[in-house]
Order: sequence, then C-alpha cells, then structure tokens
Amino acid sequence: MKIAILVHCFYPRYFYGTEAYALSLAKAFIGAGHDVTVITANFQGDPAQREAIEHRVWDGVPVISLDKNAWPHGSVRETYDQPVLGEVYAQILRALRPDVLHVCHLINHTVAVIEAAKALGIPVYATLTDFFGFCLTNKLEAADGALCAGPSASRANCIACHLKATASRPESGRLSRRLGHQPWRSLVAAGLAALARIVPGRKAGSLRPADIVQRPARLRSAMANYAAAIAPSAFLRDVYLRNAFPAPLHLSHFGVDIDRAPKPASLDPAHVRLGYVGQLASHKGVHILLEALRRSGARNVGLTIWGDETQDPSYSARLRSMTEGLDVRFAGTVEREALAALFAGIDALVIPSVWYENSPLILLQALATHTPVLVSDVQGLTEFIDPGRSGIAFPRGDAGALAQIIAALSAAPERLAEMSRQTEFSRTPADMADDVLALYARHGSP
Repeated sequence: MKIAILVHCFYPRYFYGTEAYALSLAKAFIGAGHDVTVITANFQGDPAQREAIEHRVWDGVPVISLDKNAWPHGSVRETYDQPVLGEVYAQILRALRPDVLHVCHLINHTVAVIEAAKALGIPVYATLTDFFGFCLTNKLEAADGALCAGPSASRANCIACHLKATASRPESGRLSRRLGHQPWRSLVAAGLAALARIVPGRKAGSLRPADIVQRPARLRSAMANYAAAIAPSAFLRDVYLRNAFPAPLHLSHFGVDIDRAPKPASLDPAHVRLGYVGQLASHKGVHILLEALRRSGARNVGLTIWGDETQDPSYSARLRSMTEGLDVRFAGTVEREALAALFAGIDALVIPSVWYENSPLILLQALATHTPVLVSDVQGLTEFIDPGRSGIAFPRGDAGALAQIIAALSAAPERLAEMSRQTEFSRTPADMADDVLALYARHGSP
C-alpha cells in the first residue's frame, strides 16, 4: 500500500510528540512492506527552505516539506482554511498517488489538504493528536486558566482566548494589552461574537471576529470527509465526540519503541532523582515543579530538566531564576535514541502540565522503561497510570500537593524502587501500525 502521512512539522527541527508519532508510524509501515512518504511543512517565520517544496529523507523516510514562508497566512481564517494551498496539495498528491492520506495534524496545511484529497478520490484518515479540530489555541484551556470543554454557542470564549494571546505578544500595543485582560476581555469578546453574527464581514482592527466564530463549523465540515479517525486516549475520543466530531472515531493507544530492560538499581538509594522532559513552556507547568521542589524542603532530591531553552527564552530565564539553592540541572534537549539511558538514570518522571495532556509519548516511554510518574490529575495522563503502583497524581497546578508527594518520597525513597517493579507499558509502534492498517481495511481501503 502507498501511504502519505501528513504532519504539521517534522524532524530535524521539530521533534516533539506528534512528530515522533508520525515518524514511528511511518517506520512501522515501511517495516511492514508499505511505501510511505511524510508530507510536512516548516512554520511561517522559520528560516526559509532552499525550495518552496523540498524533498529529503529523514531516518530512512522520504519527506516532502512545504515552506510556509512561500504561502504565509494573513488572517485567523487562513490558519485553518487557506484555499491557495489547494492546488499545491493537489500537485503533490497527483505526483504521489497514495492509496490513503493519513492526517496527523492540520496546522500549516489547513482544510485545503483534505479537500484536495477528496477531489482526487483519495481516502483520508486521521489521528487526532490534540484539540486543533475544535479549539483555537489547541490547549483546551479557557482565557482565565480554567480547563475548557470547547467552544461555547456564541464562540465568545474562543475570542477571549484570542484576545489574551494577542495581549501577550511583545509587539502588541497598549489597547490590545488592556483589552486582553479582565474585566474588559469578557465584555469585548461577547461584543465581537455578536458583531460576527450580525455583520460577518466586519473587521475590528485587524481581526475579523467571524474568522473565529466560524472556525469550528468549517473544520467540522472538512473533517466529515475523513473515512475514519483514531484517538490515542479515551479522554481525547470523548472530548471530540462531545464537540460533534463528524466521522467514525476509534480508540487506539500509541505504541513506543524503547529498551524495556529492568531499571538498574540506583548507586545512591537514599537520593531521589526526578526528571522532566519536554517543552519549556508555561502550559507544561515546569515552574510548578520547581516551586514544589522548594516547598518540599527535601535535601535528598535532585531534578534534571531536559528541554530547549530557546523555545521561550523569557520562561526559561524565569525557571533558572527559581533554582537558586536547589539541586537542579538543565541538560538541554535529548535525542530519541538516548531516552532509554535517560530514564535509567532517574527514579521518577514528573509531568506537571496545567493543560489537558493527551497521551504524551514521554509518559508512555517512561512507563515502558519501568519509570514511575508523578502527573497532574488530567484524564489524558491519569488514564495510563495505576495509582500508587506506576504513578501518583496531584491536583493540576497545585504546587503544595506536589511538594507533599516529593517530601513523602524523599522520606521513603525505596518506594520508587518498588513502584518501578510494577510499572510497564507494552504497546509498540508495530501494534499501533497494525491498528491503523486494520482501520483502513475496516473502512474499505486496500
């Protein structure tokens, strides 16, 4: 079978969860004898590619990459619906002639790619890796920081998130910053939502409110062309269904390829080694982990943080300022091949996210290497742990509760060794690929 896998960005510049999933799926398909090409893009504002459409090979996988600098979006609508890209994708798909197109993320590509495939009669499948299909920010977090259920009927809550994001940009003017904060934000968002209903074409400054109001319906109409889709967690499946996902939706957990050898004994059993691996961004909650470590008062606990400090330099600087007097080390980014050794050197992984996570691969990799986890109590994390055996959950954003857990583990470090012996995750990329191929067959693809 000839399979095209679409992902918003890809190696070597981007290497987080969705990119890792796309690569694992591609390699598993190739290992099963299928012909696979990844279609991806660089982001508008990234260094330009040599060519607008670039061909390369990464880790044995053929890649076609679009340079979004050549087709920049100029409005909110064009971040999800950019018709000019339709013929670009039609040319790529006509040249590839895949039997199926598998969408892992629509950012950079927009609904144009789905509709180009539909026009060519190519079946389209998807793996839903985050909340892009109905959430403007992809985080399912309300403007006030609370967890969100999805767009309201008026979409005013989505406009409020846009106002907040705009206010946080360094180039924003005084008025944008003022309107992006309470109490004005809610009032302005409600007014703009009403304007979008009454005069859809009307702009308010550089924003056309209708672009935000119409986004969920426009995406839903395009996703109705999916033959079927996969959700990697029960939580993500349920939240998409609650937001009227229009295609058949199946549950299939991610699989990970990593050395599953038993965790080696620590050279210093009295010392607790914690780790964080991932993006250094505020929604990931690393600041909560550092505050909890300080409040725990534990003197036998060390923390290593792996992540790219250039992603958000101001946030990274804030994190470094919080480490004075603590046993904390910043270790930079880590290659995929080095993850097993990383987990062998820590006693527990901490995932202190303040947003809805969705089956992050780093969680599954930790479990597969018999590394217990301390996680925020959001369902996309907690559904994968056995409480008290493979992991411990704490209230989202509650540094005090996490501090108590760290203090308890520092007083009984042998508990983590016992938890390690009960921690596992058996699914592999081959299992994952088998599920996807079975999905294609179930819905009529060769």
